[in-house]
Amino acid sequence: MCGIVGYVGPRPSQEILIAGLARLEYRGYDSAGIAVIDDAGDLEMRKRAGKLQVLRDDLAARPLPQGTTGIGHTRWATHGGPTDANAHPHLADDDKLAVIHNGIIENFAALKDELISEGYAFRSETDTEVAAVLLGREYRANGGDLVAAFRATAARLEGAFTLLAMHEEHPGLVVGARRNSPLVIGLGEGENFLGSDVAAFVEHTRNALAIGQDEIVAITPSGVEVTDFTGEPVSVEPFEVTWDASAAEKGGWSSFMAKEVSEEPEAVANTLRGRIRNGAVEIPELDGLDEIFAGISRVIVVACGTAAYAGQVGKYALEKWARVPVDVELAHEFRYRDPVLGPDTLVVSISQSGETMDTLMAVKYARERDARTLSICNTQGATIPRESDAIVYTHAGPEVAVASTKAFVAQITALYLLALHVARVREALSPTEVAQHVLELEAIPEKIERTLKAEQGRIEQLAHWMADTRSVLFLGRNVGFPIALEGALKLKELAYIHAEGFAAGELKHGPIALIEPGQPVFVIVPSPRESSLLHDKVVSNIQEIRARGARVIVIAEEGDAAVLPFADEVLRIPLAGALFEPLLAVVPLHIFAMGLATAKGLDVDQPRNLAKSVTVE
Repeated sequence: MCGIVGYVGPRPSQEILIAGLARLEYRGYDSAGIAVIDDAGDLEMRKRAGKLQVLRDDLAARPLPQGTTGIGHTRWATHGGPTDANAHPHLADDDKLAVIHNGIIENFAALKDELISEGYAFRSETDTEVAAVLLGREYRANGGDLVAAFRATAARLEGAFTLLAMHEEHPGLVVGARRNSPLVIGLGEGENFLGSDVAAFVEHTRNALAIGQDEIVAITPSGVEVTDFTGEPVSVEPFEVTWDASAAEKGGWSSFMAKEVSEEPEAVANTLRGRIRNGAVEIPELDGLDEIFAGISRVIVVACGTAAYAGQVGKYALEKWARVPVDVELAHEFRYRDPVLGPDTLVVSISQSGETMDTLMAVKYARERDARTLSICNTQGATIPRESDAIVYTHAGPEVAVASTKAFVAQITALYLLALHVARVREALSPTEVAQHVLELEAIPEKIERTLKAEQGRIEQLAHWMADTRSVLFLGRNVGFPIALEGALKLKELAYIHAEGFAAGELKHGPIALIEPGQPVFVIVPSPRESSLLHDKVVSNIQEIRARGARVIVIAEEGDAAVLPFADEVLRIPLAGALFEPLLAVVPLHIFAMGLATAKGLDVDQPRNLAKSVTVE
């Protein structure tokens, strides 16, 4: 999950490294560190436990000598706690070699025992230092060829890793190796960059190269060389970053999350852009794939966390519109149960970063068993799209806050587009029906904007009043059920309190025992216009919990008067079709979670123990 950045060029590297780490801190913020080769040719290093600001303050108090070659790291701890000693970079080869790492080296213990038996000593509890010491040994054994040492080291490592290294005997050179962990190259003029993602260098260049699996890259100011682990040259895929550095800045907002919630209308609109023509859905990225969609007999959606809840919403649309059976599975469980797959199975993966390790391994597993694969992703140059047969990008723009908001609504939007696309190919909907759904989709950005303007202040005040709340429950039916799950997850992530989402009909099968006087319960109420039966059942659920003393907070469409006698608070959303209500109903829940965390004095952008991109299993 860690963030890594590397630089070679004519400019002093420290400012570039620190700025890159600031944009990557969402990937982990347990510690941070940099290493540079200074103008005298010496390798200098500084690392500190805590958030990046701790390192910044240390460097301000005790400046490092400047140099033009450097690497930097911000950590999410796996092996060893968040201490100064366990922070990256790690040094080896008489402190002439610096190494940083994202991932987990699964056989580190056996390698460490081997190295200790040879007389090597260790200063940390990390798996990364084992890789550093091993790399140093190989470097000395081959006479000082850093790239060759990387090949020999990579051949011994098991697990997931992106490793970056530099050696003071080779100023102007940074070498990286990648297996099951992200790495991209930034191409500058007389300078080059490496990063966990493009945020590391987007301030300096929008020209990038995507590194493939089991490849090694060497960057110098004048060039880039990429080889596989056997030393054979490989071609790399160029791409242009479509957003600029300002998109990843707060821009005066109190938090990145506040900014990103405000961008939810734009995220939906951008995901729709260029994919609707004359009332029909046409996704350019899927041109030429009609045969796949026509031939599938089953869809499996694989994802984790918030993305899995987007998948659950998408299931309703895919089954209703495209008339194809859909299962939604947690990616980290999928490949361990020996699922039945074949050429007529479409596996749809959802990942904001495109690097979620559990999801990536699920996609690889599916491909090995001849299933067709499609990725819904927000990040250009990411691994999962490159491992998939097809890709639908969400175009939500960079999402920096750890808790996903705008990416979630963009993922649902992309799934709806996919469902309508497949429905057209399979002739499961008439052109008139498709056009009606398209009109609903096109109206969503403005409706989200209205919800934000009408309800945000009130919801934030409600959250402030509830600052001492220790537990919140969420209820929903049909497409409201995954929204209830999403609302609960956001409170867990941000406010660190007990929160659970339930299918409302499941209450009387056990969970109603949790209801006691004063218990806050959010209820997502479906429109009575679409299904009076479903609406009436949810109103009955409200009565059941209210009778037991619950404090009921209802999310209901404008004009729904049936909920008024039974609700303590009613949050209104604009009128929308039944399948489109989740895109509106989730907005108050995002605002509430952010507001409650803020009222409790917590960091809404960087909640404890979490990282944005989960690149370890």
